[in-house]
Amino acid sequence: MRKVYSGAKAALDGVLFDGMTIMAGGFGLCGIPENLIGALREAGVRNLTVISNNCGVDDFGLGLLLQTRQIKKMISSYVGENETFEKQYLSGELELEFNPQGTLAERIRAGGAGIPGFYTKTGVGTVIAEGKEHKEFDGETYILERGLTADLSIVKAWKGDEEGNLVYRETARNFNPMMATAGKLTIAEVEELVPTGALNPDHIHTPGIFVQRIFKGPLYEKRIEKRTVRES
Repeated sequence: MRKVYSGAKAALDGVLFDGMTIMAGGFGLCGIPENLIGALREAGVRNLTVISNNCGVDDFGLGLLLQTRQIKKMISSYVGENETFEKQYLSGELELEFNPQGTLAERIRAGGAGIPGFYTKTGVGTVIAEGKEHKEFDGETYILERGLTADLSIVKAWKGDEEGNLVYRETARNFNPMMATAGKLTIAEVEELVPTGALNPDHIHTPGIFVQRIFKGPLYEKRIEKRTVRES
């Protein structure tokens, strides 16, 4: 299988359709697939359900897709840095399925592992538990959470090879590895694309069997949401 593509637009060719579900890796603005998000905006695909820890900021990351109203529903755990998100949610334009952060991570991991659901104590007795199955184990109450999968996963890695093996760098190794396993199709963008065999097998975080398409991103802004410095 030919996995290497020339860029984000080419990698998305023939994949997109209105109403699809997309997982987008990253945490805030760290480790996000910047080029693929831009290509999604340019493609104009609509009514998207997006599974991501959050929705970026107003003018960057997934926030760009909120600007163009391409997202119908977000499945997230943190939404506090985006005024556009707030306005669209409060006006009823945007649906939100809110999750505790660890629960979201485990729902994605479970989906990638072929596990349809699991029980957790997180959220018991709160609005998170409303409408969900409750079950007792050893005298403690748990709620059933469903695993998550997507039509497409878009992830960002530091290095990748021509077979799709991926290495993430530091905190960019957040939601990307589990999302890479949970998409029917996974597209990875990388800062450095190396020949097959150049990566130390012991250093690979995502095996290439989970990645169907890969390309080298031409540019990464790597913005910082809130820069804090010491006074001199």
